[in-house]
Amino acid sequence: MLDLRIANKGSRPRVVVIGAGFGGITAAQELARQPVDIFLIDHNNYHTFTPLLYQVAAAEIEAGEIAHPIRSILRKYRNAHFLLGHVNTIDFNRHLIRTEELTIYFDYLVLAIGSVSNYFNLPGAEQFTFPVKTLDQAIDLRNRIMRCFEHATHELDDMERRRLLTFSIIGGGPTGVEFAGAMIELIHGPLKRDFSTLNLREVRVILIEASDTLLNGFSPRLRRYAANRLNKMGVEVYLNSTVDKIEDGKILLNDGRTFARGTIVWAVGVKANPAAGQWGFKTSRSGMIPVSASLQAPEYPNVYVVGDLALIADGGAPLPLLAPVAIQEGRVAARNIARQISGQEPRAFKYKDPGVLATIGRNAAVAQFPHWKFSGFFAWVLWVFVHLAKIIGFRNRLLVLVNWAWDYIFFERAVRLIMPSDDIIMRGYHKNAEPTAESDPGKIHSQNSA
Repeated sequence: MLDLRIANKGSRPRVVVIGAGFGGITAAQELARQPVDIFLIDHNNYHTFTPLLYQVAAAEIEAGEIAHPIRSILRKYRNAHFLLGHVNTIDFNRHLIRTEELTIYFDYLVLAIGSVSNYFNLPGAEQFTFPVKTLDQAIDLRNRIMRCFEHATHELDDMERRRLLTFSIIGGGPTGVEFAGAMIELIHGPLKRDFSTLNLREVRVILIEASDTLLNGFSPRLRRYAANRLNKMGVEVYLNSTVDKIEDGKILLNDGRTFARGTIVWAVGVKANPAAGQWGFKTSRSGMIPVSASLQAPEYPNVYVVGDLALIADGGAPLPLLAPVAIQEGRVAARNIARQISGQEPRAFKYKDPGVLATIGRNAAVAQFPHWKFSGFFAWVLWVFVHLAKIIGFRNRLLVLVNWAWDYIFFERAVRLIMPSDDIIMRGYHKNAEPTAESDPGKIHSQNSA
């Protein structure tokens, strides 16, 4: 039985890691090799492989295939322990963390609480859109998609049926592009056979991007490839299209155009978890914690911040909020704690860019690395193997591979289920919503916003 009494500090330094995302898991695993006691706290008892959440939403893989029990990850380390709970307060002077059920002492602390969806104060965005940031959200979105098709089969009103079959994705980054490709293949593959009574020419998948290009951060050639690929697949891509607000029944752009709302997927971006500010940290305007080059919080040398919460510039620009950044930061934070314990100075963190990839449906992807860039089938094969290699757990890798192979060979999605959930699966659908004017489908639109 674990003794967590605050008076019992133990004979070895105690390191508490808050957050079991990529940064937190990496820090805990790295620290487990050191003569310390580690306690990893998270409000979920599983780690989520977030890059594939959109595939859960698009019915390609099951939620359990990209989630792995935290205790299973840590059980081979005798000095690593998991605690389920929400952190309420942190007393930095007394080195205490309080959750709903316990108070625990720490010698060193690693904050890795990640990020949340960023709605940029856009009116109606949080109320009427579906983000894809957590497992629950991905399942809700999948439920919504399947339920919309089920309702459309018996909807006699043409306008209402078209609205049910309209799926708008706001945000042309990797998540938006990947989900758009997966969504159009779901519709024209398994759902075409499942819903043979529906006229699939009424189905629309719309991708709305505020800038003049998709996949900002990729090279111009790869951006053009992604846009052309989506256009050929049947996705309507609208560039230079800034959403002004989202109302009950329509999306309004700031140049006056409107779209029938249907289902709206929010893939615009993320922001640092606001819990850090509530715990007393001084945060930037973006909600991130400015840290030193060694990832230490300026006021607390025994506190390290990693992942989406850490604000550290690399060559003048903040690092992207990506899994590779969190993984590398988690590893360096753990090694710096080990150096502090042994009386050495922490070392500065230097990010090594491993490259970025994005898939665009079957047999197509873009890959960008520091010294080379390519697209097409080879990029897609590389994307498959990179993601399989990074998923935690052999069973998870095997199940994902089986589902991908089944889909590739038989054009069949294995998880077209409406699972028990809250009523939010039909959030934003109102039969009597006003009709709206719509732009011509089927082309890439590049219009200047007002």
